[in-house]
Amino acid sequence: MSTEDFVPTWTSATKLLQAVEDRLEADGKDAVAACFTEDATIHFADLPEMRGHAEIAKYFAARFARARNFLRDRTLRALMGNIVASTWDATWTDSQTGKEMVARGTEIWTLRGAKIAGWDATFNVREKDGPPLTPVT
Repeated sequence: MSTEDFVPTWTSATKLLQAVEDRLEADGKDAVAACFTEDATIHFADLPEMRGHAEIAKYFAARFARARNFLRDRTLRALMGNIVASTWDATWTDSQTGKEMVARGTEIWTLRGAKIAGWDATFNVREKDGPPLTPVT
């Protein structure tokens, strides 16, 4: 079986999630980009599509600069073939405002080999102890 044919088990998907988390917590944008295939595509919240290591590294550099002391608790929710779905809750300090922030997100990863080829994410953020910001009629 080649790495292209890699289909994760629940255990290996959990380990992959943790490996990416470890890289995120280390603020290593290049190490994080290495978790992605060369032609990976990211659709993160309402940001424009990002493609390839250079754009991914640029995104993470900006994210790391803005979100200081970023801590996330991620939970694997579903696994089907090479598709991994997770939810997470996070806290950080906004480096521009100094405010404590909280967020909740959902991510769906499409794997090629043991790397992320596609990353689709939703992201809801607000100030800690602040009101929800999701518009509801």
